[in-house]
Amino acid sequence: MTADLGFQHVFKPAAAPGAPTLLLLHGTGGDEHDLVPLAGLAPGAAVLSPRGQVLENGKPRFFRRLAEGVFDVEDLKLRAGQLADFVGAAAAHYKFDPSRVIAMGFSNGANIASAVMLLRPGVLKGGVLLRAQVPLEPDPLPSLQGTRVLISNGQMDPLVSEEETQRLARMLQRAGADVEVHWQPAGHHLMPTDFNLAKRWLQSI
Repeated sequence: MTADLGFQHVFKPAAAPGAPTLLLLHGTGGDEHDLVPLAGLAPGAAVLSPRGQVLENGKPRFFRRLAEGVFDVEDLKLRAGQLADFVGAAAAHYKFDPSRVIAMGFSNGANIASAVMLLRPGVLKGGVLLRAQVPLEPDPLPSLQGTRVLISNGQMDPLVSEEETQRLARMLQRAGADVEVHWQPAGHHLMPTDFNLAKRWLQSI
């Protein structure tokens, strides 16, 4: 773990040459260690797991929100840019392929991953978005041709509606991304089925 690239983070090198790098992005109140166990879903991949730099009542997040489900869009833009720069700096420092970075984010982490895709296309090859919602709507939309996205949301999620989920999927598809949407019999919490789905998807990318 080091702090010299702008984010407190964990990095683990790839166990196999040419393997992708998983960018693990925690939810509100998590830290750089929370999602590291999920690296086992992509055996051999490198792991880059930063801690969000915003505190909400002492809980780390990746960007500010004004209320539940109401994002501070200007802060979101700033933080997405900082995270994208961090990924580039980490690729240079740790010598991994910057064209093979796949995000896996939960909740707030999923939303910052979507924002990076939309605001800094090319930084992420794809993303596993767990309990994701629309972070913002750039106008015009970028080109996300060649970007693959898996969205896995809960059917009974009190924070993210089916309509919101479909709105995110449609926006990414309009930008040219290859998007899959899957539903889990769950609320905002994660289920074993999320991990099984993510593992199969990661094996195909």
